[in-house]
Amino acid sequence: MKFYQSSKWIQVGIIAAVTAIAAPQVFAQDAGTRVAVVNSEKVFNESNLAKAMQTRLQNEFTKRQNDLRDSAQKIKSAAEKLDRDAAVMNEAERIRRQRELAEQDRELQRKQREFTEDLNQRTFEERAKIAEKANAVLKQIAEQRKIDVIVQEAAYVSPKADVTDDVIKALNSQK
Repeated sequence: MKFYQSSKWIQVGIIAAVTAIAAPQVFAQDAGTRVAVVNSEKVFNESNLAKAMQTRLQNEFTKRQNDLRDSAQKIKSAAEKLDRDAAVMNEAERIRRQRELAEQDRELQRKQREFTEDLNQRTFEERAKIAEKANAVLKQIAEQRKIDVIVQEAAYVSPKADVTDDVIKALNSQK
């Protein structure tokens, strides 16, 4: 008797689970909802706008990056020289040089943080410009194809629902 009751509850649970999974699909089909997906990272990496952004940022920040690298190398060389010469230096001179090196290192770290913040800010600004243009293209595609919802990123995408390549083509054709 108990086995029969427990299997009945298992059957009810299975039916409820299947209904919960299938119901949204049925309603979406009945309503005629059309859904598409766009991979925004692919748009940000492969479109001509994104490639131009990368080039602009590289040109803008390469000099500062090289200057920071050179400064780091100078500090490293000075630290190595201090280590070699410390045995023959008087204590006051050694302490003075250690303080100078510590100050130079703090200044380098501050400049590196500023560089990283500036680079991140500019990257964010440039990506926002691309996103604005991509959203306009997405709206056009949605209107042309009568798509009700366009989702960013999905666990699985049918190739016929993926509009990423169309967005990239449309962005590349813009000037």
